[in-house]
Amino acid sequence: MKTVAVIGASSNRGKYGNKALRAFERQGFRVIPINPHEREVEGHRTYASVLDVPEAIDMATVYVPPAVGVRVMDDLAKKGISEVWLNPGADDPDVIARARALGITPIIACSIIAIGESPASF
Repeated sequence: MKTVAVIGASSNRGKYGNKALRAFERQGFRVIPINPHEREVEGHRTYASVLDVPEAIDMATVYVPPAVGVRVMDDLAKKGISEVWLNPGADDPDVIARARALGITPIIACSIIAIGESPASF
């Protein structure tokens, strides 16, 4: 079972950060919500940063604005997360450039669709 960090997880069920968390969980992933402004999302303890998570994380899916995404790439690199999905809206050229500068090859696509789910289902 892969562990996925949902960067920008939200308790608002209409936001993609929430839909992604539910989609990955439904597909059998262990989900870790990341959002410094939330305490809990869908019953899961939320962390402010991937650096606060005590265990290893296999992949991250990103749902934050580009200005935040650029900074988040540093944390993902420090944590050693090499599989990073930049979803629509998070796939800004500056975020992509920062990821690549840190040795991360981002996957620029909708991670919800990639795991066989549809955002419309959530």
